[in-house]
Amino acid sequence: QVQLVESGGGLVQPGGSLRLSCAASGSISSIYAMGWYRQAPGKQRELVAVTANGDTANYVDSVKGRFTISRDNAKNTVYLQMNSLKPEDTAVYYCNAYIARVQYEVPNYCWGQGTQVTVSS
Repeated sequence: QVQLVESGGGLVQPGGSLRLSCAASGSISSIYAMGWYRQAPGKQRELVAVTANGDTANYVDSVKGRFTISRDNAKNTVYLQMNSLKPEDTAVYYCNAYIARVQYEVPNYCWGQGTQVTVSS
């Protein structure tokens, strides 16, 4: 079993910052990619940011220059630093990881339970 546990969501005023964390635990052989998705009410889930190794990352256009994804491979943890937050960033944020539980296993996508981020004055 693999678990992804997120933390760091909450209520913040426009222009503020939050840092999300997601730690993977359980039976893990290799983590190939980690990322963050979000889903706002009435909208489809969208990819926010993803990193394969912590050195390179891809972002959805709407968060470029404001959000930064990073990864601590020793802790199997991925972070999302969110600055200059806007009301349109309000959503449930989900951690996602592409994980092989044992050597030579085909990896599978694992999801966290989600953490609410609300940007409002």
